Amino acid sequence: MRRWLIGGGIVVVLIAAALAVNGFRGRLGWTANPQTPQEIAALIAPAMRWTLPEGEGPHPVALLLSGCDGPRTNLDRLAVELADAGWASVLVDSHGPRGLDEAQLWRLVCAGQLLNGTERAADIAVTLASLRDRPEIDASRVVLIGVSHGGWTTLDYLAMARAGTLPPLLTEWPEEIAADPLAGIRGTVLYYPYCGPASLGASAPLPSELSYRFLLVEGDAIAGERSCLTVAGRLLAEKADVAVTLYKGVTHGFDVREKSFLSPLEFDPATTEAAITATLEFLGPP
Repeated sequence: MRRWLIGGGIVVVLIAAALAVNGFRGRLGWTANPQTPQEIAALIAPAMRWTLPEGEGPHPVALLLSGCDGPRTNLDRLAVELADAGWASVLVDSHGPRGLDEAQLWRLVCAGQLLNGTERAADIAVTLASLRDRPEIDASRVVLIGVSHGGWTTLDYLAMARAGTLPPLLTEWPEEIAADPLAGIRGTVLYYPYCGPASLGASAPLPSELSYRFLLVEGDAIAGERSCLTVAGRLLAEKADVAVTLYKGVTHGFDVREKSFLSPLEFDPATTEAAITATLEFLGPP
């Protein structure tokens, strides 16, 4: 029995270690199957959801990046609010084109075992490049809006773009942004992002010339807000334009109506409206 218990304990430790290493694989560059920008564009472009305001434009644009369970109605709602305020938006679906919305595979994304933030950052690069082909879009006025896992992705992209480090799912930068992967980006809004140990953006230098708005949850049981507060403090020390809002008495995913079975997360309409208002105030007039 003792030998069985010891052997079982070793197996558990080895499994935990394997999961931890796998969670860091994107950050470490151990990613299989990198693709050309054209291949990734062909994969994700058909699933992009564009919402345009009235008028010919060109309009400033927000890239909307969902949480780890894929696009939900929270981003559809935000896209409508943005359009009413004169901003175009494109919802970047990283899940559906890769089959990650099937058979509960999104749960592995949430666990950091598939498509972590460093890997998913390739989709931001490809989407930024696609803006140059749309005359109704002002590619010099771009804001990244990341929700949870999308916030992780956003911070990792910004860290890699500052360092000139290629996202590991890409074989090369898209030609349109190769000279400057940060070109046109004015700032970012981060809804309860993950800033934990597997996040490159949580520890690597971020571009201090951008504006940052953190919308965090006090006592966030899913992503944890303390690491994000540390990131915000570091940016403030570098004289970046940073604002932090800490919502109390709500859960991670407070703006998402759809919940998975037995989810402890709760939709909070009042906080959702407050977060949308904060986002629009951050963006300012078109």
